[in-house]
Parts: sequence; C-alpha cells; structure tokens
Amino acid sequence: MTEPAELVVPAPRVNPDLVGHEAAESELRRLFEGGRMPHALLLSGPRGIGKATLAFRLARFVLSSPTPGIGDLLGGSAERSEGLSVDPDSGVFRRVASGGHADLLTVQRTYDPRRRRLRSEIVVDDSREIGSFLRLTPAEGGWRVVVVDGADAMNRNAQNALLKILEEPPRRALLLLVTHNPGRLLPTIRSRCRCFPLAPLSPETVRRLIARYRPDLGEEDSASLTSLAGGSIGVALGLAASGGIELYRTALTLMAPVSQLDLIAVHAFADRLARADADEDYRVVEGLLAQFLARLAIATARGEAGSIAAAGGPLAATERDAMRRLAAPAARWAALREELDERFARTDGLNLDRKQAILGAFFAIGDAAAQG
Repeated sequence: MTEPAELVVPAPRVNPDLVGHEAAESELRRLFEGGRMPHALLLSGPRGIGKATLAFRLARFVLSSPTPGIGDLLGGSAERSEGLSVDPDSGVFRRVASGGHADLLTVQRTYDPRRRRLRSEIVVDDSREIGSFLRLTPAEGGWRVVVVDGADAMNRNAQNALLKILEEPPRRALLLLVTHNPGRLLPTIRSRCRCFPLAPLSPETVRRLIARYRPDLGEEDSASLTSLAGGSIGVALGLAASGGIELYRTALTLMAPVSQLDLIAVHAFADRLARADADEDYRVVEGLLAQFLARLAIATARGEAGSIAAAGGPLAATERDAMRRLAAPAARWAALREELDERFARTDGLNLDRKQAILGAFFAIGDAAAQG
C-alpha cells in the first residue's frame, strides 16, 4: 500500500493545533483570566495564517471555563494546558467540533443553491441571528460566543445590525470577528472591538507545515510554494491543491510579451477560470496577480525588477523575466494593484462576469507597461 499524497488539514473548528501565534494566545489568556476580556475581538491578518483556528481555540477555552451547574456535568471545565489549548477529548471540544455546542454560534457565508456556490456576502438576517442568540441565557451556565468567520463579507445592512449589538453588548457574551480585510468593516465597528492583528507565519514555519501536510511535494515545489504563500500555510496548501504553481507560471508567461498580448491564449486562460467549477482556481489567480503587482512595485522602486525574483524554485526565472519586461514606475504598479483589488471585489460582490475581470486585469497590466 502507498501513502496518501495529501493529508487532510483539519477545519478551524476541529483543529487542535495552532502554530506561530503564541504571543497572541498568551495575551488572550491573560485578558480572560484577569477578568478583562473585551466583549468583541477583531482577529485580522492575511488569509490562511490561522485566524479562524485561533477564534475557535479561544471559543473552546472560554466555553470550558469553570462555571457551576450544567457546564460541569457536560464536561465544561476541561483541563487546560499552555496557551488556549483544550483537551481534544473534552466534551467542549467535541461539541464545538460537531457544531453542537448550545452556547456557540458560527456565522459565515452560506451556500446559494441557485448559483450553486457560496454567497458573496453575509446578509442582514445573519446579523439579526447574532442578536437573538446573544440575548438568550447561556445553556451551560457560562458564556455565549459568536464567531463571524469572514466578517469583511458582511454587507452594509448586516454591519449596521451588528453595530447595534456592539453598542449594547450582553453580559458574558463574546463576539469574535475574523477578517483578512478589516478596512471593509465600518470604522464604528472597528472602534468597538479590541484589535488583534496576526502576523504572517515565518518561511520556516510554512515550509515545515508544507512538509507535514504535503510530503509528496519535491524540494523545488515546496520552495516555490513557500515564497508564493506570503507567510500563509492556507495559501500554500491551496496553491498546491489547485495547481497554483502552474497557474502562476501561465499568468507570468501571458504577461511577458508586453508589446502584444497573445489574445487567444489570454481568452483561453480567462475561459478556464470563469467556469462554474473553477472557483478556487479563479481566486488563486486573483490573489497571485495582486501579490505579483505588489512585489513588482517594491522591486521597481528599489531598481531590482530585472535582477531578482520573489518566487523561489523553478518559478524564479519566469518571474524575473516578467518583471524585467514590465518596465513602468513603481507608483503605477501600486495604483494598479489597488485598482484591480477593487475590480475583483466588485466582481464578487455584484456577481459580474469573471472572464471579463481576468481579461481586464491582463489588459490593464499590458497598458500600464506599454506607457513606459
């Protein structure tokens, strides 16, 4: 029998491990045990670095705090170790993992059966459910906890409804907002939360986790993924699962001939990403283009665009060639990166044509380079 090529990474609510955020864990535990836990926390940082894993880790810790009554009978006062760890065999851990803990509510984008994909936003009814949930008496006699996974996906009405809850938070209620883009939240929401920005993981940590979850990958691919991931093990594993290295190589190759894009090849690539079953590939390319433009702006500002490559492994030469050919002022690339971020966000929010979004990105990059 052969070993599986890919190990399954546990979902945040069932993951007992958190790597690289020990300082945040210690501070959260200190606040809770000192009786100074804020009613709302904003956990922010890049995608895939463990924000949601930390949120559920904290939720389990809080829900397992020693309280008299039914919580103890159900295994509420779990034995604790360092940080926010809770014994995976405890009742609290098992109920959180199964989604059956009466005092925990998880809010996230839901599935849209009509479009056969996740909705693009969290709607106002979801925020109203938070208010109703927090007004209830804790079923196990302790805290009530809400985890909003992807809080930046809340539309304006949902955010306004959430703001009303934050203005008059119930006693012994904890709201955990997980976001990779806190700027999309209302300033009044951010001001009512204690902010915990989480840093990207170190390259050594990402490389070690890639080896753990994808032992089938060679050294060169592991180096490329580590460089492209930007400190995110979630991004690295997502790139590996979706063929991200090849997607990035294709995108770089399409960008290289600045003077005349291969329109047939660009259209074929956009068609591939716009398919209904290619949601993950589309988002991978969206993120990679944004990362490339950010790195290109920095390299150009330093006068290094033709001599360095941000990617590692076999992608280095391809990326270096693309950077060399895309000669334009750094400020132009930085502005274009922001512009494309807005375009992609608008495409997602309004369910616009993804093919046109991809085509527009390549044409905009070509136009920026052609201006010299």
